[in-house]
Amino acid sequence: MEGGPGAVGAEAAGGAAQRPGPARFPFPYKPYLIQERFMAALYSALEAGQVGIFESPTGTGKSLSLICGALSWLRDFEEKKKQEEARLLALEHNGQEEKKLLTLDESLWKEPLDEPGCPDSKGSAREPDWITAFVRKKEERDMVDRLKEEQIRKKKREDRLEKIRHNVQLKYAAKRKRSEEDETKRLLQLSKEVLLEGGGTDVLEQLDHNEEELILAEYESDEEKKVVSGLEEDDDDVEEEHVTKIYYCSRTHSQLSQFVHEVQKSPFGKDTRLVSLGSRQNLCVNEEVRRLGALQLINDRCMEMQKNKHEKKSDGEEMEGKKRHVSRTVCPFYSYEQMQFLRDEVLVEVKDIEQLVALGKETKACPYYGSRYAIPAAQLVVLPYQMLLHEATRSAAGISLKDQVVIIDEAHNLIDTITCIHSAEVSGSQLCCAHSQLLQYMERYRKRLKAKNLMYIKQILYLLQQFVSVLGGNVNQNPNSQAISQTGTVLKSINDFLFQSQIDNINLFKVQRYCEKSLISRKLFGFVERYGAPTVVKTNKENQKLAGLQNFLLSLQQGSDKEGALQSLPVEAEGDQLRTASPLMQIEGFLSALTNANQDGRVILNRQGTVGQSSLKFLLLNPAVHFAKVVKECRAVIIAGGTMQPVADFREQLLSCAGVDPARIVEFSCGHVIPPENILPIILCNGPSNQQLEFTYQRRDLPQMMDELGRILCNVCNVVPGGVVCFFPSYEYEKQVYAHWKKTGLLTRLATKKKIFQEPKKANQVEQVLVEYAKCIKCCSHVGGQMTGALLFSVVGGKMSEGINFSDDLGRCVIMVGMPYPNIKAPELQEKMTWLDKTMPRAAGQAPSRVLIENLCMKAVNQSIGRAIRHQRDFASILLLDHRYARSAIFNKLPQWIKERTQVKVAFGSAFAELRKFHRGKSDTS
Repeated sequence: MEGGPGAVGAEAAGGAAQRPGPARFPFPYKPYLIQERFMAALYSALEAGQVGIFESPTGTGKSLSLICGALSWLRDFEEKKKQEEARLLALEHNGQEEKKLLTLDESLWKEPLDEPGCPDSKGSAREPDWITAFVRKKEERDMVDRLKEEQIRKKKREDRLEKIRHNVQLKYAAKRKRSEEDETKRLLQLSKEVLLEGGGTDVLEQLDHNEEELILAEYESDEEKKVVSGLEEDDDDVEEEHVTKIYYCSRTHSQLSQFVHEVQKSPFGKDTRLVSLGSRQNLCVNEEVRRLGALQLINDRCMEMQKNKHEKKSDGEEMEGKKRHVSRTVCPFYSYEQMQFLRDEVLVEVKDIEQLVALGKETKACPYYGSRYAIPAAQLVVLPYQMLLHEATRSAAGISLKDQVVIIDEAHNLIDTITCIHSAEVSGSQLCCAHSQLLQYMERYRKRLKAKNLMYIKQILYLLQQFVSVLGGNVNQNPNSQAISQTGTVLKSINDFLFQSQIDNINLFKVQRYCEKSLISRKLFGFVERYGAPTVVKTNKENQKLAGLQNFLLSLQQGSDKEGALQSLPVEAEGDQLRTASPLMQIEGFLSALTNANQDGRVILNRQGTVGQSSLKFLLLNPAVHFAKVVKECRAVIIAGGTMQPVADFREQLLSCAGVDPARIVEFSCGHVIPPENILPIILCNGPSNQQLEFTYQRRDLPQMMDELGRILCNVCNVVPGGVVCFFPSYEYEKQVYAHWKKTGLLTRLATKKKIFQEPKKANQVEQVLVEYAKCIKCCSHVGGQMTGALLFSVVGGKMSEGINFSDDLGRCVIMVGMPYPNIKAPELQEKMTWLDKTMPRAAGQAPSRVLIENLCMKAVNQSIGRAIRHQRDFASILLLDHRYARSAIFNKLPQWIKERTQVKVAFGSAFAELRKFHRGKSDTS
């Protein structure tokens, strides 16, 4: 049950500081010994301000250990801070007499300066002491003043939250006020409609008026101006200081919700100020905006509505706006007062995303912004990876990491996650489509656009033209009918790409800023929505102008590559389908990526059959450059996961490259809660006919290798009850083996013992396959007979190798076929390998590129084999089918709790005997 060298190191590090005993950790039940060790090591790491790599296998209660360990530290930290503040304030209170002495000191200090003739005035040895004393006293007074202000703010906040917690009448009063406001708005809207009907406005003219919102220079009507939200109403709240807090982030929305539920169940559930953050897609309660579907569209529409609310116009512009009857939509949920109310409700009681959305609908307040107002006062902020790891997103959300604690959970893919967040790809179709749309937009509104708008639009058009040109195409022709003469993949440094594209004279930072501030992609989407559909009725002249755009979009949709095409159906005809965002939105991401430092990334020119199928991709090579900012600002960072082995990647590629002092890094790895006899991991070197198992690219396609694999599976299925999950290195190989076994009849033999299921390639079919698989196993266990369960063929890195639990009978044996090395011929991986060899030192005589390949392989293996054991009473066997697993460099990269129980078997007979004995023993005891 011991955790190996990492665990010992972590405990030793904790021993230097005052190590908290078990009584320090409130827990919903008696914790396992490894949970107590985990919490103690976590507490020590946070106290010492370290960067910790924490591994705790799934099923060992990692989430609760993180919650109770981290919140115990925060509770103690706040208590110490409170005591220190009390001490300083007491000193200030008791030091009133000292103030008089200080005044006397000041006058004594000033006298020599006023009397140059005084003998002591020149070069007095005591003068610096006077200065030091004066400055120190002033600093102390300033600190005390700050503390007093902070305490007043804190008291106000606590009183407000306490009132909400206990005063139900206050909630009803707020609800009644909202009802009154709704009624007022309804009557106002009715009045407007009556006035409009009386005006007899021409329908065609009305369409033109609505079109105003597509123009980049925007206007605002009188009515909307009156409802500008008063962000200046309460500066105290807006400028509220960030208390010390813990930022917890994970990969998926469901993982975050699960974590919040664990907090609710924990001893800290009642008195922790927790706020859940999410994207607008998850938190928006404005149905009109939600219907846009695509995240970028929702973001842009939301920002535009805020802009409408806050923009101030001169009187002349207001009059001009009135003449045109410009209607500027504002969001009814973006009410400062209501969002303040929602903020307080969030801080009073722990809520997950779903509860937050329900509260937003009930209070008519925006959960997206309301939750952000709660960040400064929150003790625990729960948020997705993207929001914490991407600097611009972090800044926009109002997240301050200065001296805070960050816990990154499910972090086994952290390096890949940072790389993906900061990489971007655009297709030739998207580039041509965006160019055509933007050109049509500029032509239509040329007379209405200001000079600066025109200048930037022309710059963007030029960029798009050059990007298509560098792919070997012409931006003015249909990308799907333009054949590429020289196909293949080329990698360029950022600078080389800018020079080759002849865009090195354009300031991409300014263009990126313009796109962000002008919301041009949103305007363009609105324009295409209006004129991209063939159903639009306009005058002949206008029809001629817009025919080009309609035909172009139509040709894109009929072409082979529909990626860059926009829906040309009216909104009503789309049903529940999400609308595609403007291709310009995707291109903005690519432009932003090009502003990275030259040495940190590469541009991949992927030239395929046609321009439409070709693409430009930015690949981030150095994720540490973005992670460094997080580590530098934070007090402590914890990287946690169920399977973190091999950890060398985190140390070398992420932390060392980010400039983290090795002395600041601490590792903790704990064992599993299951007893040793509940797991049987075997490395099998030879098959039943003594064929050496080596599933390399060169040997795995051999018929005798596939036959040997079939014989192993037949034997395993004879002795293992319930479910057997067999992982293949790729979909292609699984398909090839399946076809071979079908041909030889082996599949029929297998099917007499286990019903065979295959992992589907489409994500939406996975759930159905899993349901059928589980149903079959359950049915066989009840009925009995010759068929003993089911056999599931899965793929490493596929839908079922992560996040799916094969607990109990669903996974009594997990089989790994060969070693799932990545394709080293892939240009992106080759570039990463070259970059590592140039920038990283050799480790134990191995080139960094070789270490990377092995680590990628073993991370995938560890994730897959960890699917079987999910709780304390679970049991399973694990078969690693390849003699290469026995090599020490590979063997040492297995998780500690599996490695210490693994047997290496050269002969199949010995391995089979162990397997039969293990499962018979478990059947007898169950």
